[in-house]
Amino acid sequence: MKRIFICTALAVGLGACTTKNVMESKIDLKNLDTTQKPGTDFFQYATGGWQKANPLTDEYARYGQFDALREQNREQLKALVLEQAAEKSAFGSNSQKVGDLYNMVMDSTRRNAEGTSPVKPLMQQVASIKEKSEIIPLMAKMYRVGIGGFFSTGIGTDIMNSNANQLGIYQGGVSLPEKEYYSDNDEITKNIRAKYREYIVNMFKLHGFTAEESNAKMEAVMNIETRLAAKHLSRVERRNPMNSYHKMSYAELKNTIPGIDWDIYYSILGINGIEELNLAHPEAVKEVAAIIDECPLADLIAYMEWKVIRSTSNELTDEIEAETFAFYGTVLSGKKVQQPRWKRALDVVNGSLGDILGELYVAKHFPPAAKERMTQLVKNLQIALGERIDAQEWMSAETKKAAHEKLNTFTVKIGYPDKWDDYSKLTVDPSLSYAENCRRMSEFDWEKHVAEKWGKPVDRDEWHMTPQTVNAYYNPTTNEICFPAGILQYPFFDMNADDAFNYGAIGVVIGHEMTHGFDDQGRQFDKDGNFANWWTEEDARKFNERTQVIVDFFNEIEVLPGLNANGKLTLGENIADHGGLMISMQAFKNATKNNPLPVIDGFTPEQRFYLSYSNVWAGNVRDEEIRNLTKSDVHSLSRWRVNGTLPHINDWYKAFGITEKDPLFVPEEERLNIW
Repeated sequence: MKRIFICTALAVGLGACTTKNVMESKIDLKNLDTTQKPGTDFFQYATGGWQKANPLTDEYARYGQFDALREQNREQLKALVLEQAAEKSAFGSNSQKVGDLYNMVMDSTRRNAEGTSPVKPLMQQVASIKEKSEIIPLMAKMYRVGIGGFFSTGIGTDIMNSNANQLGIYQGGVSLPEKEYYSDNDEITKNIRAKYREYIVNMFKLHGFTAEESNAKMEAVMNIETRLAAKHLSRVERRNPMNSYHKMSYAELKNTIPGIDWDIYYSILGINGIEELNLAHPEAVKEVAAIIDECPLADLIAYMEWKVIRSTSNELTDEIEAETFAFYGTVLSGKKVQQPRWKRALDVVNGSLGDILGELYVAKHFPPAAKERMTQLVKNLQIALGERIDAQEWMSAETKKAAHEKLNTFTVKIGYPDKWDDYSKLTVDPSLSYAENCRRMSEFDWEKHVAEKWGKPVDRDEWHMTPQTVNAYYNPTTNEICFPAGILQYPFFDMNADDAFNYGAIGVVIGHEMTHGFDDQGRQFDKDGNFANWWTEEDARKFNERTQVIVDFFNEIEVLPGLNANGKLTLGENIADHGGLMISMQAFKNATKNNPLPVIDGFTPEQRFYLSYSNVWAGNVRDEEIRNLTKSDVHSLSRWRVNGTLPHINDWYKAFGITEKDPLFVPEEERLNIW
């Protein structure tokens, strides 16, 4: 990482320093495509140069600025991991765990020699089932060690009582991304299902089954997964929190779904003394009981064997891993080759021992001054959001008051947590196979999950991302916004950049996460994180009317021939993008009103703001991934986070002189007008 001069003195806006040339435009003119008109295709105009200079390589289905920064972070983390691996550390130390886990993933020779033997004990446990009554106990044992089952369970915040954790039971058990993959009958989806069938057969063969056995097991798996998917809530339906909230007593659960022995299941999982819980997806779990009752035992065994095979598919031989990549990487996403082994190994270490790497990462790559400056920037954005709330003519004083109360109680997390996860009880043993260590790590995670959450109040200091993550989030049940250190770098944040750049990039990211507290989902949670209505009936009606504008707008966008965007699925993120732009522009104007920024490289400060925003979304994507993301991702595609969002921002029209003659023009009365 290039080291830059850090200034700790804060002044107007993001901060001003006396060091020469510290406040620069940071708009890279090479990223633009000035042969394109802004009003015709602003995404191409603002990012076309970047796209041309960064064509998709075979290992990527999508490659954009987020990925470029993740690659930079990966190099930094690789150096840290190799340092740990090079140390001759005592067994049980964090360095030993990091180094040995990385080396295990890298050791393809050993993994290929071991073949499928590391998971044979699991497969034998499944094959030895003699009675249907053994299915649920074995599923619980498997769940403890990271092998999926017919449904999922876990402990999380009770949305009606945000200080309390509760047990939840959720739909699960399918291996395709969303339920529509099992039911849609367009030619492309039918081809994906056909390829999925081939994948299942090939994987059973690689685990030693004959072609005839593998085909029979595949049919059983497809029948069960199709039945499960049919009872699942769709991704759009799951966006309504109440669709996944059905609190009941433990006795009610037993009466509602008597076909599952819940006492044995939860006893094996180490959860005892259950009084009440949330049966989040009743119909899906009822279907599990029906499947166990109705399907032949041989089919249930085949399904559970498949869960072992699928859950361990990246832990065994190169051939098995390649078969999995061929389906999930190539068929679903369009990738041509797997990522280099060192990247896959690093991702395993980062995913399993994230806080160990996080502590090392922030010590080396995230200076205190960056956290201080971000803290000030967040405060500026909070002020601006308060002003935007007051500016809403459609909102009553009563609802505005409650909105301000929620805004004022935001918890802000920047950079890294105050306490790090403790891995002292986790053993990474190089004398065991990589797959066996994966079982240990999964069981460690499960036991930690239960110990920290069951019967305990919600830990509001918990972080849901590691510091090195290139992302950010809003959590409605804790009313918090979090910005890990990993995203606080160029092109999102630059200590040497002027306000136009930083407000257009990280400022919009901050505003985006804040707006999630007031989007169609977040607005249903109060300042304490409880699912509660703090809106007047009339204000809620007006909100829904206004946001329907952006649903309808995105529904009309054709992302591929015959495939349109899903405005309802992406509504929350589209509202947050809009709000982020509105709030950050307000904060930018506040910060520079007494010290206006100059025109640089022919661009006004406002133009640089929107160019900076758009540059964050620069990227290329394959058609297969466009289809996959459109079906399963709550975020709009990067192109449309620019071309679909900016035409609803009045200031953008002024900044670039967009008129009704331009293709991107949207009449003002048809634009989203909220926040």
